[in-house]
Amino acid sequence: MSVTKENVAYIAELARLKFTDAEQEKMTSELNMILHYIEKLNEVDTEGVAPLSTIHDQINVLREDVEHTPLSNEEALRNAPDKQDRFFKVPKVIG
Repeated sequence: MSVTKENVAYIAELARLKFTDAEQEKMTSELNMILHYIEKLNEVDTEGVAPLSTIHDQINVLREDVEHTPLSNEEALRNAPDKQDRFFKVPKVIG
């Protein structure tokens, strides 16, 4: 399978892109290189190789979901550098 200039023009039209002739030539060449690489990958013998969802065999370590009493508003604001009523007060960052 190979990509032609007509294929690139059609895809560009679908994507609403405009290419010069030089860009279209370059895109055709690059897409053909990608397809050639994929064809090489298809030649690799993967018989007996289990599919992977990740590249390493680490397993998620999850902690127990333990219910606890949340901080009160006063406790949460105790070390706040600036507060107003029951809220943290932060410097204005949007002009």
